[in-house]
Amino acid sequence: MLYILRAIFLIISGIIGWYIGSLFSTGPADHATGYYGLIIGMVLAVLFVTGEVFFTRRYIGTISVVMFGLVFGFIVSFLFIQALFLLPWMQKLVTDTPNFKEWLSFAITFAVSFLSILAIIRSKDDFKFVIPFIELSKEGKGMSPIIVDTSVIIDGRIADIGETGIIEAPLIIPRFVLMELQRIADSADRLKRTRGRHGLDILKKMQDSKNIDVQISEVEMPNIKNTDDKLIELAKHLKGRLMTTDFNLNKVAQVQGITVINMNDMTNALKTVVLPGETMEVRIVRQGEEYQQGVAYLNDGTMIVVEGAGNKIGQRLTVTTTSVLQTSAGKMIFANVGGSQRGS
Repeated sequence: MLYILRAIFLIISGIIGWYIGSLFSTGPADHATGYYGLIIGMVLAVLFVTGEVFFTRRYIGTISVVMFGLVFGFIVSFLFIQALFLLPWMQKLVTDTPNFKEWLSFAITFAVSFLSILAIIRSKDDFKFVIPFIELSKEGKGMSPIIVDTSVIIDGRIADIGETGIIEAPLIIPRFVLMELQRIADSADRLKRTRGRHGLDILKKMQDSKNIDVQISEVEMPNIKNTDDKLIELAKHLKGRLMTTDFNLNKVAQVQGITVINMNDMTNALKTVVLPGETMEVRIVRQGEEYQQGVAYLNDGTMIVVEGAGNKIGQRLTVTTTSVLQTSAGKMIFANVGGSQRGS
């Protein structure tokens, strides 16, 4: 549907350009100005559509605020101007001063529209004005927005998952999360500073991706100090889902009826399924916590605890799975030595 609307816009722009160009023709045989107008109209339309494609999705909240503020400002200023020029002394001033009415009308319209835009942006309670695309994009349960917290951005796996195209819902990055990420990146602690800068790199990667719809939310909640409480409140107002790796935030949000996407659970669900009784070849890399236990890892990072392999570090063994333990922190596989063995 969008492509049809864009095509119609291009055609109409070309027709309008032709008509305006024809107004400057010197005679019935002069069609050059019409062609010039057609070309100019089409070029301007292409530039406009290009800007719409690249900027509308990313800045739809800001664009909607400006548009609503302009419409509201025009209506209010028109009514105010009509009432103002009904005053006798104002009518006399208009009569005695050339172009006074036009300039005053422009100034009032500009001032009221500007104030309307600022008032909507600074409104902390009316979320639908600031993020209207939530209502426009809500076509089903799967399209409810996903509010992303700082831990998920720093974790970084969301960028690779989103790159696959399986996340169709918009990812909402609140401004206060971005500010927290910046504070971490500016921290005096070297480890925190590295994590924060890594998170900023991940966010830039997500914004540049064509498969991930990232939206920066300008919603501010100055009355709420805690970032976790702000995330929960925002998820309630947007009727969205919360994505996090924070165990405590996960539990608190679930208690308040918010759907939570745990990044650890998501990535664990994508790991290779191993059933008891299956055999596999692994390389023992270190000793386990118990006597005669060896530890190996699958390619996806899943840890395998092998009984009877504590003295076989560095060797590749064929092991048989005995049980699988699944937790939010990850998957752990227990196995026994079985089959042949050889050096690394």
